[in-house]
Amino acid sequence: MKIGFIGLGNMGGPMAANLVKAGHAVTGFDLTAPMPEGVTRAATAAEAATDAEVVITMLPNGAILRSVAAEVIPAMTAGAVLCDCSTVDVDSARAVADQAQAAGLGALDAPVSGGVGGATNGTLTFMAGGADAAFATVKPLFDIMGQKAVHCGASGAGQAAKICNNMILGVTMIATCEAFALADKLGLDRQKMFDVVSTSSGYSWTMNAYCPAPGVGPASPADNGYKPGFAAELMLKDLNLSQQAAVSADADTPMGQLAAELYRRFVEDEAGRGMDFSAMLPRFERRGRA
Repeated sequence: MKIGFIGLGNMGGPMAANLVKAGHAVTGFDLTAPMPEGVTRAATAAEAATDAEVVITMLPNGAILRSVAAEVIPAMTAGAVLCDCSTVDVDSARAVADQAQAAGLGALDAPVSGGVGGATNGTLTFMAGGADAAFATVKPLFDIMGQKAVHCGASGAGQAAKICNNMILGVTMIATCEAFALADKLGLDRQKMFDVVSTSSGYSWTMNAYCPAPGVGPASPADNGYKPGFAAELMLKDLNLSQQAAVSADADTPMGQLAAELYRRFVEDEAGRGMDFSAMLPRFERRGRA
């Protein structure tokens, strides 16, 4: 398949590389990132999209997505699919899909879960919104870049799933870190805490698979000085998207709102930028009840 790939940073680069390894012809464009081995460099985003059967974008935010879409959609061939794998606001995802469909293109919003490790290892999860035909076209590529692809519904549904999932993740990580900090102050051994909670009703992914306490549970960023697997500023971005969506949908999300504010303080006021989102644990350790 002939693929255009726009946005070849920490996530897009290894995703494109896996497509090349699987035998696809990939033409890439990025303003700053190097081209992965085997990816043909294009001078512009429009050039990368020309004659491609599928154009994949992996971009920082909705405004940039809208700008890139305005450039590449006129260059794409009717019947091709524009597949955006960025995490952006639902309104931008739907606006770009409408623009693509008006030009005779298929459109998917397909944000991912799994981080840089998942992108490198081809084990991402894709949450896709869009028409059945567009999903069927891109599904073989999802199978190369990831281990699971869920068709969540119409345009915007992929972003909705990602935003809701990561709101749960942010809230749950804060609760997990709070509980460890409280256990410390109560004199409860962290390993004993893990042994109980990981097999009881407090079970969660943040406890069992990504434990924020160093030396407890499976290896996680906590065991590597909280160097990010998923950076705190990216969690803040996703929580802000969840609250933007909540305002648009008139949804009451008090825990999501509080989590967004706590991560905002952590990232902007407390030197959390550049640390893993699980570094909330040492943050709570340093604090008393205020």
